[in-house]
Amino acid sequence: MACQVMSKPVIDYYFTIQSPWSFFGLSRLRAAAEKSGATVNYKACNLGAVFSVTGGLPVKKRSPQRLAYRMMELKRWKVKLNLDFNFEPAFFPFDDNPANKMIMAATDAGLDVGDLANALHRGVWCDDLNMAEDDNLISVATAAGYDGQALLQTVQSGSLDARYEALTQEAIDANVFGAPTYVVDGENFWGQDRLDFLKERLLG
Repeated sequence: MACQVMSKPVIDYYFTIQSPWSFFGLSRLRAAAEKSGATVNYKACNLGAVFSVTGGLPVKKRSPQRLAYRMMELKRWKVKLNLDFNFEPAFFPFDDNPANKMIMAATDAGLDVGDLANALHRGVWCDDLNMAEDDNLISVATAAGYDGQALLQTVQSGSLDARYEALTQEAIDANVFGAPTYVVDGENFWGQDRLDFLKERLLG
């Protein structure tokens, strides 16, 4: 009898560069994927558009109570993960669609984009950079080992715009309402604090 070859799991990872929670979870997501042999599909999308459909609110429009709890949780997770992290970066919120599209451009180029995502996150949350500015996008991506100029040129060409909108709609259709969301075979895990459940799912 022939041995049945088990397919490797696939994680559709919906996130956005300016999400601190996506940043908090990224290294653990990558470790979980490596341990389980899973493939991560990095799907940076327009979270503002997702919010507009799913009932979410951008940070600046949330109630004082929710803002206070958000800050409390950020501080807890900074300590727990021992991360260099700026709770109130000078350039937040910002238009992160170009940064998100750089992830798409790098993916199209066949590159492993985990390091790029991490570098772009760090630009916001550790280095206090305005990651809506072209020069910062280029320099951060280049320092991480990518051709930042080429990636940004692809973004600015407009060739990714339609697919970026389609990817955002894909997220909505997949019942994504916040970042990060990890999806495995139609099962959603919302938030970096659900990574233990994701790891259990991957390892069976």
